[in-house]
Amino acid sequence: GVVLMIYTSRYLAKIKNLKIGFRHSLLSLWFPVFIILSLILPANFSTAAILFCMVILLCFVAGYPIKYLFTIIFSGIMTLTLFILLIKSFPSVFPNRVDTWESRIESFVKKGETSDNYQIEKAKIAIATGGIRGLGPGKSIQKNFLPQSSSDFIFAIIIEEYGLIGGLLILLLYTLFLLRVVIISNKSESIFGSLLVIGLGIPIVFQAIINIGVSVQLFPITGQPLPLISSGGTSIWMTCISVGIIQSVRNGMNNQETSKSSVYLSNAVE
Repeated sequence: GVVLMIYTSRYLAKIKNLKIGFRHSLLSLWFPVFIILSLILPANFSTAAILFCMVILLCFVAGYPIKYLFTIIFSGIMTLTLFILLIKSFPSVFPNRVDTWESRIESFVKKGETSDNYQIEKAKIAIATGGIRGLGPGKSIQKNFLPQSSSDFIFAIIIEEYGLIGGLLILLLYTLFLLRVVIISNKSESIFGSLLVIGLGIPIVFQAIINIGVSVQLFPITGQPLPLISSGGTSIWMTCISVGIIQSVRNGMNNQETSKSSVYLSNAVE
């Protein structure tokens, strides 16, 4: 995901002031994007969907023609439909994948008695138990019964232990992170740096919103961790790399400001 957003940001920065036809961007931008997403889709639909939405958002911010974006969105929907039909026709290729998606959506809509609803019910109990102040650090009860309590439903456990105050603090931290991303993007003098900060920062906040929404039953279960909080290896590494790249853009801005100040002082002395 990180590499995909870097590639997309670089391409959009290169064509920012150029008139590039749709065919050229189709081969240079969208073909690699669809190849990567097609590799992710069979194993993790939610991650592929998030990456696709973030690429579309990044293109919109960069001023990519809207009529072309609608064409890409329509093509993505048709590709997903074709993928589902193929799996339905040949279930042995990717067993249980589409069935898992369907069961999660069905359990979210119909509130049926399924394992997914068992997770949601335990998460709701954890949130209700937490109250305003929570039970205290490490005193969660539902973490012993709630599957994926340290990753997918970590937000519910945070509220149980730290209460509504802890939950609001987490929301505040992600809001501050979003504000910093917007500020760094606006202050960046490089088009590539500005797009890169948006492409790497917004997905982190978006992923956090989805994780929190799942815990409070606003969205179906997606399996998305809470960035920088949920346990895990690859997810934390990729998030840290994204934050490091964003910080490097900010440091580059500081270096430019320092250089300008030095030049100004030198001219003043002379």
